Amino acid sequence: MRKISLVLVAGVFAISAWAQSGHAGTGRYDQQIQQEVTKQLQSKDNWKEITASTDDAIVTLDGNAKLLIDKIDAGKKVDKIDHVQGVRNHVQVEGNVPDEQLRKQLADKLRYDRVGYGVAFNALGVGVQNGVVTLNGDVRDYPARDSAIAIAETTPGVKEVVDNINVLPTSPFDDTIRLGVARAIYGNSTLSKYAMDPAKPIRIVVDNGHVTLYGVVDNQMDKQIAEQQAKSVPNVFSVDDKLMIAGAGK
Repeated sequence: MRKISLVLVAGVFAISAWAQSGHAGTGRYDQQIQQEVTKQLQSKDNWKEITASTDDAIVTLDGNAKLLIDKIDAGKKVDKIDHVQGVRNHVQVEGNVPDEQLRKQLADKLRYDRVGYGVAFNALGVGVQNGVVTLNGDVRDYPARDSAIAIAETTPGVKEVVDNINVLPTSPFDDTIRLGVARAIYGNSTLSKYAMDPAKPIRIVVDNGHVTLYGVVDNQMDKQIAEQQAKSVPNVFSVDDKLMIAGAGK
């Protein structure tokens, strides 16, 4: 089987072809690079549908991968090969999942991610368009951001991931406020019911003493009490109550 490529030359598309097993240009290291790339791609079952060509030490990856993480890992592996100057990763991720289905699936996974590591202090949002996932929101530390990205990259149907997550600055001052607000909210007799689910629906984001509340509560009274409890914590400069009420707007 041969692979056909369209190359733009002086404004006209010219057709070139090379064996699907790989093509190496005439650069000093192209043959050596191509041999090593082929060897690496054949070393993992997840990469065996990926093909490569090398020209002037630039490797172009084509073909298919089952998951986005397989595409990413293949590109990283090739980029580490001696004398490789760059990688063009044109690998296509297999599978088509409806955007709304994919968004809901990811939202459910992220809601329970890193339970036991301060999940209440992260507030993430997910958008999906044509399989491209955009992650946004605020997290307390880099492990939380990296974990969210890893979940998206290993979910079938995700084609690409756009990382718009804001990692909040390290601050013992803010950490003290986080714990104080969490105790004030979840220790309240009316709001304690929200602590029963490890994916706590009231998320507490603190940035330089400014508190923002995210999530969904049952009614307007719970929303007001949560805001009042947050404001009662010492050293809180301001509270932005973005809590939503379940069923509102339906």
